[in-house]
Amino acid sequence: VQLQASGGGLVQAGGSLRLSCLASGRTFSSYAMGWFRQAPGKERKFVASISSSGGNTYYADPVKGRFTISRDNAENTVYLQMNSLKPEDTAVYYCAAKAGTSYGSWGQGTLVTVSS
Repeated sequence: VQLQASGGGLVQAGGSLRLSCLASGRTFSSYAMGWFRQAPGKERKFVASISSSGGNTYYADPVKGRFTISRDNAENTVYLQMNSLKPEDTAVYYCAAKAGTSYGSWGQGTLVTVSS
């Protein structure tokens, strides 16, 4: 599956953004999906994930209560709604598809910059 992330940009602290990740192919609904982020000079970290049906979601502690992951299998898209953004949320955000036990397909990343 090929993934294309979009929706990043510059936002002030306290603002909101919604990231989208469009998947190609007809098997999108069989993949669990995740969002990860990589801040400048730091390693890539898990942000959120959603099961193939959308029935289960998981979040990293720093984003719990502020970010919401969702998916539309009819549109082959997974979303990340980000509210109450903080400067420490600044990073390149990547979407990924999980087949089995590992994330094997990655999008190109979209930059989110939160100004203070």
